[in-house]
Amino acid sequence: MKTTKQAISVRRARWPEDVPLLRSIREPVFVEEQQVPLEMEWDEDDPHCIHVIAEDAEGNAIGTGRLAKSGKVGRMAVLKPWRGHGVGGAILQALLDEARSAGIPECYLHGQTVALGFYERYGFVAEGPEFDEAGIQHRMMRRRIEENA
Repeated sequence: MKTTKQAISVRRARWPEDVPLLRSIREPVFVEEQQVPLEMEWDEDDPHCIHVIAEDAEGNAIGTGRLAKSGKVGRMAVLKPWRGHGVGGAILQALLDEARSAGIPECYLHGQTVALGFYERYGFVAEGPEFDEAGIQHRMMRRRIEENA
């Protein structure tokens, strides 16, 4: 478990036990705020991914993200009141640590164009043209995973 200076902890989620917590974050962020269709939000990859959950000091779920065996980072979501407090960074770092532990040599993601700067701060590099995914502009981003970082 990782803890940030704001008394936020990030832990590996248990599948399927923690699905209700994942829903309590992903559906408000993606389905309600970003208008992603519910049927696109949950996919066949979910049960096979490593998921992490960020929790506040009281144990409330406030953010999440997932890592596929291929190295794809996705479903990064932080509840609105917690944005700008380091939650997203703590989640991303936890996923990068999971990738390193699993021996995954490279991570990649489809970064929303409004979030490219965030991912760049964690070593991701944008490549290729913008593309539409669920009505939102994205770019492919990649980052090598160092073994002893």
